[in-house]
Amino acid sequence: MFRQRLTDCADAIQTHLDHVLSEFERLPVVDAMAHATNGGKRLRGFLVLESARLHDIDPKAAIWPATAIEALHAYSLVHDDLPCMDDDDLRRGQPTVHKKWEEATAVLAGDALQTLAFEMVTRPEVGTGDVRANLAASLAKASGAQGMVLGQALDIAAETSIVPLSLAQVTTLQQGKTGALIEWSATVGARMSDSDLAPLSTYSKALGLAFQIADDILDVEGDAATIGKATGKDAGAGKATFVSLLGLDEAKRRASQLVESASDALSVYGNNATALRDAAAFVVARKN
Repeated sequence: MFRQRLTDCADAIQTHLDHVLSEFERLPVVDAMAHATNGGKRLRGFLVLESARLHDIDPKAAIWPATAIEALHAYSLVHDDLPCMDDDDLRRGQPTVHKKWEEATAVLAGDALQTLAFEMVTRPEVGTGDVRANLAASLAKASGAQGMVLGQALDIAAETSIVPLSLAQVTTLQQGKTGALIEWSATVGARMSDSDLAPLSTYSKALGLAFQIADDILDVEGDAATIGKATGKDAGAGKATFVSLLGLDEAKRRASQLVESASDALSVYGNNATALRDAAAFVVARKN
């Protein structure tokens, strides 16, 4: 049931992305944008649509921020894969954008996807001016130097530091790099309905950390064919991760605890939040 729901949301988002991009002139940079946004679990978009459903938001309005967050996430991956960052050749089992085209096109495709995300959350179809302003401002904060970019900057700084990061520092880093966009996604429905953000904020903070711990575990236990990208890079680079700091068994236990905490935060929604509870369980059970 959950996997079908996730698939249905992914399909709806892909259809919407294809429609949006079809209105662009077919230049190499647009082809690169389409390549970067093709495939993936669409977990962030799923969280947008589910949080919107919880708050009785029209799906025709919610599809815009759901598609926006996937465009913005794709931009972050395109730039993260560049030689000056993580230098990856594979993403979702396909050549990364700078490998399929070249670095300049990858940079521009990422730039265009980022700006497209803000264009989409400010579309008239999304809601009132106040709603659109709230979504744009909160997305800017989550994706910029107080959120995802901050986490990425801390990650890069850690690579050249002679002092390994502590568990608290890795947690702070990942709350920005991974967690900030997950939190934004899960709170969209509450923002669009002007409701209390606290339950979904608490849920998504736990979910974001569980997601990253699962990623660290996959980097150790997974294989590139299944995951769709290189594995073992963190250990090879000597990076501090939840696994390196906690050990594999403790990292798995910590992830399970976070799933429980995430689920508990949804009690106010009762059975209406079953799909979000399933999402929390999914992030630690996934194989890619």
